[in-house]
Amino acid sequence: MNYDIIVLGSGPGGYVTAIRASQLGLKTAIIERESLGGICLNWGCIPTKALLKSANVFEYLSHAEDYGIKVKGGEADFGAMIKRSRGVADGMSNGIQFLMKKNKIDVLKGTGKILAGKKVEVTDEKGEKQTYTADKGLIIATGARSRQLPNLPQDGKKVIGYREAMTLDKQPKKMVVVGSGAIGVEFAYFYNAIGTEVTIVEFMPNVVPVEDIDVSKQLEKSLKKQGIKIMTESSVENVDTSGSGCKVTVKTAKGEETIECDVVLSAVGIEANIENIGLEDVGIATDRGRILVNDYYQTNMPGYYAIGDCVPGPALAHVASAEGIICVEKIAGHHPEPMDYNNIPGCTYCSPEVASVGYTEKAAKEAGYDIKVGKFPFSASGKASAAGAKDGFVKLIFDAKYGELLGGHMIGLNVTEMIAEIVAIRKLEVTGEELIKTVHPHPTMSEAVMEAAAAAYGEVIHL
Repeated sequence: MNYDIIVLGSGPGGYVTAIRASQLGLKTAIIERESLGGICLNWGCIPTKALLKSANVFEYLSHAEDYGIKVKGGEADFGAMIKRSRGVADGMSNGIQFLMKKNKIDVLKGTGKILAGKKVEVTDEKGEKQTYTADKGLIIATGARSRQLPNLPQDGKKVIGYREAMTLDKQPKKMVVVGSGAIGVEFAYFYNAIGTEVTIVEFMPNVVPVEDIDVSKQLEKSLKKQGIKIMTESSVENVDTSGSGCKVTVKTAKGEETIECDVVLSAVGIEANIENIGLEDVGIATDRGRILVNDYYQTNMPGYYAIGDCVPGPALAHVASAEGIICVEKIAGHHPEPMDYNNIPGCTYCSPEVASVGYTEKAAKEAGYDIKVGKFPFSASGKASAAGAKDGFVKLIFDAKYGELLGGHMIGLNVTEMIAEIVAIRKLEVTGEELIKTVHPHPTMSEAVMEAAAAAYGEVIHL
């Protein structure tokens, strides 16, 4: 059976690519061995946000008196939270099924393996095989999975990855989270908020180490205030699971320490799903576990493309979607701009939230820029005070010579909803002085963006 485009994998990279291909008039099929939507919709972005929302609501109930409301009998129902999360994920996956039908995309259920000649072999759950041809391009969007360290093997019960963390049978009393990137701190926040005693172990000197140092320090302060124990510049040497729980040996600057817990969550990153999909047979080049591609996501073999977590670059859902659109528009003969990877927003959905884009202050200095830095704390924001969410700030970094906004870094309530303004400003090359003169609505959290710009130029009003 022949198609113009065949996409291997239906995550936010794959299904978006397939829909855009169909919009461009290309006969399209998508291959998926599990549920449509991939990890993001079924086991990542969406269900975790459902869990985090449950934690937010529980926190509001627990601190209702701070808002002048008396509540009795608030209790976290762990099983119900998990059930709601799974329901949200199922609903989103069903939504993707609808989009496939609406856009006349054939869904090929099974495991795909690419072959020479722009062909792919699909093995269904019965073991039956069928070969399909992609005349214009075969796009690999197989995503990634939880990375496993040699000294921290996951057994799925006592030492788990993010997938198991969303479907535990019962709430653990004590948990050790290894790694403080987005996945680690989000789960640490969720479990701590509903009553689990949580310890984060981070190898680097600061939590969320890819973020600006000021954001990292503020988040660590906030998480500690919530009761989370944080061990930075520390590493898990081994985990003894022979007993009823886990004994975690942690190496610190002061020596080794043993922590007892029920569950260890390994959140030390991801690795691409590129094994056993036929790359070697076709001759597709890889490096450090990722498929090598050009600016338009073509591999070294004509007619074969790759996008998302299985290629170099940020492993983010919105990046995979954007890459897929660029890829298929190029195949269709359009002239899309290559991706600007220095203008990709990153978001972490713990509480307070973290959002950032562009250069950190340190990176801007290292790149040789003469900079202006403006910082506006939410403690000076009327909307933040009214919301009872004064932790955090907006920090903006400008090129002192031309006024270019080099980077934006935020930590606070709902800042993941605010970062897109900074992305747009950087895309449109708005200067710092222009941003100061852009009227922001009052009272809003987003006013802090204007105020941070004003602070950089010595014109801040409310600080």
